[in-house]
Amino acid sequence: MRTRIQKKRLWFQVGFFVLFIMAPVFDLFRYDLNEGHFYFLGVHWTLGLEAFQQGLMSPAEASIRLFLRAFLPILLAIGLFIFIAWRWGRLYCGWLCPHYSVVELINNLMFRASGKPSLWEKNPLPELQPDGQRIKPARHYWPLTFLAVGVFSFVWSVSLLTYLLPPQQIYHNLLNAELTRNQFIFIAVGTLLLSIEFTFARHFFCRFGCAVGLFQSLAWMANRRAMVISFDNKRTGLCKQCNNACDNGCPMRLKPRTDKRRMFTCTQCGECISACTQQQGGNQQQSLLNWVKGLEAENQSQPPVGIPKKGGR
Repeated sequence: MRTRIQKKRLWFQVGFFVLFIMAPVFDLFRYDLNEGHFYFLGVHWTLGLEAFQQGLMSPAEASIRLFLRAFLPILLAIGLFIFIAWRWGRLYCGWLCPHYSVVELINNLMFRASGKPSLWEKNPLPELQPDGQRIKPARHYWPLTFLAVGVFSFVWSVSLLTYLLPPQQIYHNLLNAELTRNQFIFIAVGTLLLSIEFTFARHFFCRFGCAVGLFQSLAWMANRRAMVISFDNKRTGLCKQCNNACDNGCPMRLKPRTDKRRMFTCTQCGECISACTQQQGGNQQQSLLNWVKGLEAENQSQPPVGIPKKGGR
């Protein structure tokens, strides 16, 4: 059973995934290779240098226009993105990223099928969930798992192509089996590569291969007072009654009860907090894990001590 915060996060993820697919369709944001310029919020976003090419604009005016229409928007967008990460961490990853939402979905399906969230997990996770539900692995989930891998890989490939070519053309050609050779190759290769990634890598790509995630993590680590998940090590005795629910619930396979340095790739999804909250009877006030910021967050630079574990894990 999902907690309130996880239900809210799910809505954010679903909404952004729909936006990711539909943004090119409504020209909210895309780059058209045929026309050689961006579309932004339905407007043709060009550099406006046509007059300069015709000799009707001075180099100084062209430089100003280039700065205002290209460099300034990019700098502002990057600056805002980095500021959010600096203050709150990898919120984009945990709450919006259309790749990470697929990672979590396939993790859950693979857990249903095998008892492990990935093929590389050493040991099966406990069947008993923090909310008291018991989930036993069932092989009939494997076809559903691989179906999800294939469908989302295909959807991702088609969507990426619509960010480069007119969406109406791509969807028309797709529905009428009239894809050009290059369009077919792009979608086929993209689907194959993403299927491999979604099957074998997933959170490993998020941790070690995603540049967007890396820059967020670096910005977050630079701020000692940024929002971080804190562990109440004064009540570690309560962990003895738990089967490491917070560790088991982390989609990135991190150890939430450790210090910030070892949580470098934390996505602020809050799954560990929700697991601990459920383990403590659903009372958020009793959870040993919580988001903190400011002076409280500075304590996370020191590793907690004496964390009991159950079952030798």
